[in-house]
Amino acid sequence: MTFQLEEELKKLPDQPGVYLMYDKNDTIIYIGKAVSLTKRVHQYFQASHNEGVKKERMVRQIARFEYIITDSELEALVLECNLIKEHRPKYNTMLRDDKTYPYIKVTLSEEYPRVLFSRQMKKDKSRYFGPYTSSGAVKDTIDLLNKLYGLRTCRRNLPKDIGKERPCLNYHIRQCAAPCQAYISKEEYESRIAQAVRFLNGEYQPIMKELEEKMTAASMEMEFEKAAEYRDLLNSVKQIAQKQKITDANDEDRDVVGLAKDGEDAVIQVFFIRGGKLIGREHFYMKIAAEEEKEQILTVFIKQYYAGTPFIPRLVMLPLAIEEKDVIEEWLTKRRGQKAYIKIPKKGMKEKLVELAGKNAKLILSQDREKLKREEGRTIGAMKEIARLLNLSDAVRVEAYDISNISGFQSVGSMVVYEKGKPCRSDYRKFRLRTVSGPDDYASMHEVLTRRFEHGKAEQEELKEKGLENDYGSFTRFPDLIMMDGGKGQVNIALRVLDELNLKIPVCGMVKDDNHRTRGLYYNNAEIPIERSSEGFKLITRIQDEAHRFAIEYHRSLRSKGQVHSVLDEIPGVGPSRRKALMMRFPSLDAIRQADVKELADTPSMNAKAAHAVYDYFHSVDETAEL
Repeated sequence: MTFQLEEELKKLPDQPGVYLMYDKNDTIIYIGKAVSLTKRVHQYFQASHNEGVKKERMVRQIARFEYIITDSELEALVLECNLIKEHRPKYNTMLRDDKTYPYIKVTLSEEYPRVLFSRQMKKDKSRYFGPYTSSGAVKDTIDLLNKLYGLRTCRRNLPKDIGKERPCLNYHIRQCAAPCQAYISKEEYESRIAQAVRFLNGEYQPIMKELEEKMTAASMEMEFEKAAEYRDLLNSVKQIAQKQKITDANDEDRDVVGLAKDGEDAVIQVFFIRGGKLIGREHFYMKIAAEEEKEQILTVFIKQYYAGTPFIPRLVMLPLAIEEKDVIEEWLTKRRGQKAYIKIPKKGMKEKLVELAGKNAKLILSQDREKLKREEGRTIGAMKEIARLLNLSDAVRVEAYDISNISGFQSVGSMVVYEKGKPCRSDYRKFRLRTVSGPDDYASMHEVLTRRFEHGKAEQEELKEKGLENDYGSFTRFPDLIMMDGGKGQVNIALRVLDELNLKIPVCGMVKDDNHRTRGLYYNNAEIPIERSSEGFKLITRIQDEAHRFAIEYHRSLRSKGQVHSVLDEIPGVGPSRRKALMMRFPSLDAIRQADVKELADTPSMNAKAAHAVYDYFHSVDETAEL
């Protein structure tokens, strides 16, 4: 049926909700929310209403619209944020980079807690500290805490697994108190965890005093190695303590936001203040319309940024008032689980902090403009160039596949993912072939792609049944473009799989010349040449090399394991535990081969019968075997 604009406008309800604008290609080009759908959507089509140049351009492309009613403006805000994040429409102002921030997680739900690195803040019984801006600093802090307090890093199920295995290397190098062996009482371990938590809360003085005392005592006892160890730990604590800049006597958590804009570019600077201390800062680039006001930019940023970050501070400080302040405060409060505020400070230290954030944003905008444009050209610009070559509307997410084998030995497949021109390594996947034997790349690729998309469809159905359509599993998100490592044959295999699964995804092949160098793209039964100096060509080469590298590395690891298996596990009476014991006891295969029966029998987990089996095996097999 033809979409009748005037008739559909009449049907709009006077209720809160979200509206979605589509172009002639049925692509969502804009998503917005409204207190009254009928009033807000009508405004776009009224000649007297000025929405700015960007919105005017958007309105000319609207072919139809849809809407979803909600019970309240707050529900509309939440739905708008989710839909924008999922569809990333062309005419919505968007953050240029999505970032995840590291946290320090203390697993208080475990009887013997651990201190871990995490990029997610979940609603569990663990205690989270952060977010921090430097993952390196977080890892250094975790290492320091484990060394200071002898905390465990293993995944053993304690106290269930106490005493089942020997203590790990960390115990022997005095970096773990070995609760897995009950060498430390539960009460003492809990005391150490409590001290670690106090350390993460910024209480450094007691720890520094304790380390100084231990260093002095060790020196008095002439234990200089131990004294040096305490000295190094003390210096590490001092370095961490010095990085914390006190900004306010008030211990509340807050984010201080500054803004700078120039033309169609804007930078948002955020200072992260936790427990009254400035723990870091981060900046965000935004592509905007030249006529957009700062209030509008800040409103969009607050909604997009806090929809994606798991930590919501008690206070967000802004340089000026934003639109929809009350409903956004209500939304932040709901996400936080406690009251959250948005304030515009007018005087004192708080105003100076906001001004400082603004100055930093302005500095970054002026310094990084050219750098940003070059980087965008290498990534997002290159993706757009590829999309134009293939006549696609967009290609944000690309998946590339490759097969690796040596004469059919242990064939494996690789899937690498690029989003906005950058590798998304968390979404990489490996496939060990199950149904194909021998060097059949086409059959191997058919299996890999079938497993990938069948798994994805199953995950989508499972999430849909649970009412979690906006959540993502490991295979749920499908690509905008599939890139095969090869030409016509590989492309046809992919198209056949997609046809079997009733999926519509563009597929192209990355064609190489006789010298194994990327030559062009194979798409719609034709080879498309690409200018070698273009950013699109360079990106295609990087994607192809990455898919190949990932497959080769996985295949190499399997070959290594296969070689170990063929030599030791083929000996009667030697299983994984005895193989491991032999490898720990003897430095090499030659050492195992040269050992006598008594030496072999003295190895943990071995007995006389197994020792004779190993000795007989190595004195009857080919002497050139390798571990």
